[in-house]
Amino acid sequence: MASGEGRRQRHHHDLVPLAVLLKREMKSERMGKPTLRYGHAAQSKKGEDYFLVKTDCQRVPGNSSSSFSVFAIFDGHNGNAAAIFTREHLLNHVLGALPRGLGRDEWLHALPRALVAGFVKTDKEFQCRGETSGTTATFVIVDRWTVTVASVGDSRCILDTQGGAVTTLTVDHRLEENIEERERVTSSGGEVGRLSIVGGVEIGPLRCWPGGLCLSRSIGDMDVGEFIVPIPYVKQVKLSNTGGRLIIASDGIWDALSSETAAKSCHGLPAELAAMQVVKEALRTRGLKDDTTCIVVDIIPPDNELSPAPPPKKQNKLRDLLSWVRSRGSTNKVSKNLSAINIVEELFEEGSAMLAERLGSYDNSGKSTSGLFVCAICQADLAPSEGISVHAGSIFSISSKPWQGPFLCLDCRDKKDAMEGRRPSGVKVS
Repeated sequence: MASGEGRRQRHHHDLVPLAVLLKREMKSERMGKPTLRYGHAAQSKKGEDYFLVKTDCQRVPGNSSSSFSVFAIFDGHNGNAAAIFTREHLLNHVLGALPRGLGRDEWLHALPRALVAGFVKTDKEFQCRGETSGTTATFVIVDRWTVTVASVGDSRCILDTQGGAVTTLTVDHRLEENIEERERVTSSGGEVGRLSIVGGVEIGPLRCWPGGLCLSRSIGDMDVGEFIVPIPYVKQVKLSNTGGRLIIASDGIWDALSSETAAKSCHGLPAELAAMQVVKEALRTRGLKDDTTCIVVDIIPPDNELSPAPPPKKQNKLRDLLSWVRSRGSTNKVSKNLSAINIVEELFEEGSAMLAERLGSYDNSGKSTSGLFVCAICQADLAPSEGISVHAGSIFSISSKPWQGPFLCLDCRDKKDAMEGRRPSGVKVS
């Protein structure tokens, strides 16, 4: 059994020579690296929407060819504490769950599991603070042509590709719309129903009780119950070299616009103006009834890359738009000559709320270089006698052996059992 004694944070990492990593990176190159252009726009009603844009991340520190970008939206509720905490810690927790010394393809393959671990660790740490705030989280990693999206809640991410095909890369975890999530919540001990007013009349969307939350997955929300889980839906796709446009937005956008309408409303605009236009269209349709936040990311083929103009002394949106339209015209001929077929290849998709299914099994049994076992969630080192297999006692992992990894520390095992409705979390609200 795991105990708090002797547990320490993981400091040991597999060391691989830099030359080997660089060779792996060069070997994995098959298409030119796309250019990213992004823009952000928002209108605040409650002050609970937060976002993250980080374009200088590196898989191999110091190696610019291993760079990737992160874009995320966190739509808080019952205060902004959970959204702020998640923005500050989620990325580091995800990266901390990835093994060291991986080539690009291996890194992308390990990413979905690391995202699950990072989301759960962030939720666990925030709940230990004793605050009742909660947040959605839509977390997007763009590594060349591969897009990986992890999400809890209803802050949607869509992909608009050349030709007008719109693909949703997230699942809305709303009790009103998701039958599977309603069944999971009730089977884990939650109650689902509408708000009842005088006379027994039920109004509004379906909610989870106690707490009255409309979502079935989020980070935080410790006052609602552990059956509101932080385990994300994850989807990973690879774009063709015609590129595409990502639109990531909070529900202030999606309650007003369909995915297709949002994509269509900003066709022909550069990313910054596109984000502004989506927000403008949502406000025109529904008014400012909620925080409204949008990030637009354009993944542009290298043949279509435009030389950026020097920044003007004074910003002029109309001039920027006219300049962009003229330069787009000069690249249309190149676009028509692209030989690649516009196909989005699905690499991974999983939405189960069961940790045993999401964490899978480790070939190395979850060992660190120190010879100790590692908790798959919090990355703490464990002696072999301390770790508890994520599969132990789970009816959802009958094909796995309970003595095989990945392993959990006692605290993370308690968290897992609470999320599955097998025991209370033990976390108290201050």
